[in-house]
Amino acid sequence: MKGLGPIQKKILLVLLGGVALGFTQSPKQYFRIAGLMGKEWKNISKSKLERSIQSLYESRLVDMRLQKNGVWKMVLTEKGREKTLLYDLETLEIQKSAKWDKKWRIVIFDIPEKRKKLRNAFRSWLKRLEFYRLQDSVFVYPYDCRNELDFLVEFYGARKYVRFMEASHIDNEAHLKQIFSLGK
Repeated sequence: MKGLGPIQKKILLVLLGGVALGFTQSPKQYFRIAGLMGKEWKNISKSKLERSIQSLYESRLVDMRLQKNGVWKMVLTEKGREKTLLYDLETLEIQKSAKWDKKWRIVIFDIPEKRKKLRNAFRSWLKRLEFYRLQDSVFVYPYDCRNELDFLVEFYGARKYVRFMEASHIDNEAHLKQIFSLGK
């Protein structure tokens, strides 16, 4: 997000995290997102926070709404959401856990020919994130990547074309373990 300071970026990401909380269905994911959001607020002085919020409001990246109970609510505008997604996309990576849980994450997509640019961009991101291509539109990864995949799907507006599965066994598992350097 060019032109924005680090505090402004954190504010936008925390607000986007609030959106993610609304979509999460798993208590584990809810607490993970909430914990990451809390970390972003540490070491920010009140005066810097106020100046950053004012700047975001003036840039129309956030909106302030007075609630019935007299409390002001800050929300991302569509413009703010787009900027935040672009920023987050620049830093997107999957955190690998120390120990493999022996589950394979499989991404299948069927993006029509008329959306070829979207299909190529999505495939390119899966490769960049180190997914292994089983077939043209079937990729596999050994670690939890649901949040990152959801982010990509939302960013590209590809929800109706993409499916996500977890599997405990794949017939070429020995080969995949080699590729991902997974022990026995």
